[in-house]
Amino acid sequence: MTTKPVLAAVDEDAAPLTHEQLRELYSLMASVRHLDSAAVAWQRQGIIPGYAPQLGQEAAQVGSGYAVDRTRDFVFPTYREMGVARAMGLDMVGYMSTHKATWHGGMYNPLESRFAPIQAVVAGSVLHAVGWAHGQTLSGKPDGERGVAMTYFGDGASSQGDVHEAMNFAAVMKAPVVFFIQNNGWAISVPTERQVAGGSVAARAAGYGIPSLQVDGNDVVAVHEATRSAFAHCRAGNGPVVIEAMTYRRGPHSTADDPGRYRTLEEERLSAGEDPLERFKQRLLSEGVADTAFFARAQQQAQDEEEAVRTGIEALGPRPGAEMFSLVFQEPTPTLQSQATAWRKESEHV
Repeated sequence: MTTKPVLAAVDEDAAPLTHEQLRELYSLMASVRHLDSAAVAWQRQGIIPGYAPQLGQEAAQVGSGYAVDRTRDFVFPTYREMGVARAMGLDMVGYMSTHKATWHGGMYNPLESRFAPIQAVVAGSVLHAVGWAHGQTLSGKPDGERGVAMTYFGDGASSQGDVHEAMNFAAVMKAPVVFFIQNNGWAISVPTERQVAGGSVAARAAGYGIPSLQVDGNDVVAVHEATRSAFAHCRAGNGPVVIEAMTYRRGPHSTADDPGRYRTLEEERLSAGEDPLERFKQRLLSEGVADTAFFARAQQQAQDEEEAVRTGIEALGPRPGAEMFSLVFQEPTPTLQSQATAWRKESEHV
């Protein structure tokens, strides 16, 4: 399924992934799979109020997130990029704090992690990514040194007007941004073929003069290589790239969704294809990169991590109420300052 991108710089000289890196990719995917299934259970148990599962999309997320240079690049996620966050080394308790409704966008430092706050507005992250990327162009940094933005969105979100504006602006300004589409087959309850004209989001890139590629989103190595090439293209000053990773959402759109209303379990089984985690496991076994002992350790580590994250989430308490006065204005208005003062005085007497 991988299509060779027509890119001005494709990072042909980059070394192939080592056996250690391949094993790390599997461990990350196992961790993501375990955390994802656990988060659904946490919602059912009342530990978190809501969650957007990503079952089946582990390869697309881990493979792309693993290609990010955290010293200079910046990722702009939606509400479903837990796998990207894990691949980039974020504190998962801080990430999950948004799903606990404890904080806005995640209790982690975006500047340090290079992972922007979680974006719940459909396609909202694409405009932020292009703005940041254009800032890299205006910074005057030479080719090869400027950072690259990567923005995530789904096939459903690709029909939003913001995506058109973002792609057009990025193409005109040659902004170093990778538009990473996870085509998981469904825009909530509507299949891709009913809302994407032409059947491919990547094909739209030609209209903006942007090079694009469609990759097997269930092949973690293929996704990583495609993303790495796209970053090289952008970093060389050649403008944006569109990547469409073809995968499948194996579960509901969110914990508030019932996929049984718009597809049957048999349809899901037939359309989902091979499990990306099992597929990669069999590859590592056949190539002698890992053995059964390694997979047992990876599973145990994933279980241990899940338990640690759950403990951390349950320990999150409510945030101080006075914080609401500092969330909107860089310089609070006099009225806001007086309200904050009154709040603090009242809180001291409670």
